[in-house]
Amino acid sequence: MRYISIYRSEASVEGGDPSPEHMQAMMALIEEWSAKGHLISTEPLTPRDRCARISLDESGAYSVSPETQRASGFAMLQFNSLDEAIEGCKAFLKVAGPGTCELRQILEFAPQPEMA
Repeated sequence: MRYISIYRSEASVEGGDPSPEHMQAMMALIEEWSAKGHLISTEPLTPRDRCARISLDESGAYSVSPETQRASGFAMLQFNSLDEAIEGCKAFLKVAGPGTCELRQILEFAPQPEMA
């Protein structure tokens, strides 16, 4: 099953560079999960001051407002179950530091390749 995880950091300065030690630990996790087939893709996200929230109301009018929620990055994940994905997020948080992972399963409408 595929999942998207959105990480919302509580520790560092938003948009700040991580320490070399933190990057080394994160790269080790990325390499491990890539080898196991758990990590499909991952990227950092820009700070809120370079983001926008776009809404469409019932009358068809659009509104654009500043983004208020911090999101540090995302990962597309592949796990066999929700429980495995939750354990994966816990392992990620041990490396990433204080924060929250929002975990959502991606609906699968077509057959997906088997995990490695």
